Amino acid sequence: MTEMQAKDDRARISAIIACYKDGQAIPIMYRRLVDTFQKINVRYEIIFVNDHSPDDSREVLKTLADGDPNVIAIHHSRNFGSQNAFTSGMRISTGDAVVLLDGDLQDPPELIADFYQKWREGYKVVYGERVRRETSFFMQAAYKAFYRAFHSLSYIPVPVDAGDFSLLDRQVVDVLNALPEKNRFLRGLRAWAGFSQVGVPYLRPERMFGKSTNNLLRNLEWARKAILSFSYKPLDLITVLAGVTVLASLLGILWQIFYHLAFPKDTPSGFTTIILLILFLGGIQLICLAIIGSYLAHIYDEVKSRPTHIVEGYFNYPRPQEPPR
Repeated sequence: MTEMQAKDDRARISAIIACYKDGQAIPIMYRRLVDTFQKINVRYEIIFVNDHSPDDSREVLKTLADGDPNVIAIHHSRNFGSQNAFTSGMRISTGDAVVLLDGDLQDPPELIADFYQKWREGYKVVYGERVRRETSFFMQAAYKAFYRAFHSLSYIPVPVDAGDFSLLDRQVVDVLNALPEKNRFLRGLRAWAGFSQVGVPYLRPERMFGKSTNNLLRNLEWARKAILSFSYKPLDLITVLAGVTVLASLLGILWQIFYHLAFPKDTPSGFTTIILLILFLGGIQLICLAIIGSYLAHIYDEVKSRPTHIVEGYFNYPRPQEPPR
């Protein structure tokens, strides 16, 4: 570290951008980030995580890294998902605080100025609160329903309408980096870690370039992953279903006995009742098995202990004059 750097006591912010099919957006993201960091007068590093994007993201990042030593690019060997992309960036970040952003510009970099102000006030976690989205009415309603359902199911209080877009203090980043689990849902882990947290409301715009890689099935998988990671209520549901089934069976037996004694000639016979009962009980059993199977698969992934990501290469890293923490 040079003497000038040693005397510079400004805060250092690390921006981590998860990129997939964002080649057109990357230069705009870079420019807006630099403008924001200069506006709030902080030192910065910008870590782009190229999650094996099939477009020209690698070439675009090479140009940026060659022109600015504060830009670091990480290239994954395949697509590992945004949560693991953020994890990859956090593990080499050196900032006093870390900002997580999606590379499609749906997370406005200018909001970092508000995040930074809240951080300076003492908050350890500052997250973006999506008060509205530029998307279809159906998707808006679906997202809001999920966040509220997840909030009620989770065993920890998770803020509603809060995505990955956030500023995390170095203390929080160190906690998240130390967690051994592989199936990561960062907005849940962020809430689990505790510390003082506050939201900053914003309008989430539509993707600037290209088509979103998210769809209904992918979002349902996200919801499943979140619930498995932070809720045991689906397992409690099995107990409830078992209790309701047993109670219904007992009431059915009592009713059948009463009806047989009171109206012996009118007691129904045949296979219809038996078939319906078998289908009903079989359906409940399959639901229970599906819930248990999902938790077992989740456990199996953790037990295998495979790495969350594989790095194929870097641009501008490591930097010998300022090694990562």
